[in-house]
Amino acid sequence: MPSRKPRLTLAHSTLAARNLDELCAFYCNALGFHVTNRGPTPDGGELCFISQDPHNHHQVVLVRGVEPPTPAFMMVDHLAFRTGSLDDLRAIRANLVEAGVSDILPIFHGNAWSLYFTDCEGNGVECFVDTPFHVAQPFADAYDLDQADEEILDAARSRIESEPEFQPMSAWQAALEEKVEAQSRTAPLDRS
Repeated sequence: MPSRKPRLTLAHSTLAARNLDELCAFYCNALGFHVTNRGPTPDGGELCFISQDPHNHHQVVLVRGVEPPTPAFMMVDHLAFRTGSLDDLRAIRANLVEAGVSDILPIFHGNAWSLYFTDCEGNGVECFVDTPFHVAQPFADAYDLDQADEEILDAARSRIESEPEFQPMSAWQAALEEKVEAQSRTAPLDRS
């Protein structure tokens, strides 16, 4: 097994669609994605490529013609999307309510404030914003998205400052960066 391990970045995920038009509309209307291409597959299926990132042709591919799995608990099998602010989460929540999504679960993970929900076909989805903190995972607690940003931040800090590994996220990231860099500099095994 090679000792050098190149960095990987998740580029996209795929979802099987029972009703491609409805699922595509949900992601575009409720979550703000854009269709970048759509077309048939040789076996009679159809692909719909969607993205919000101009540097990624597609972040998600919706696929008609493949039997979707039975939906499971949304925190196990889900797509997770990072956003930039608590106001973004509030806007997402409002869009979801407008789209008829009723079971929206807010969870504070110490390192993120998340909203969990299912799309119109029962696929689990998470939208989250990073906190400035790190704590040992797994960690889950409630939070109130209706509070002001500073109240949410203060409540988060006071809730987790005694948890294992509590530290600024920047310190945790620097330590991990050091480990990853050291590993990626390791030369591959000589196979000769």
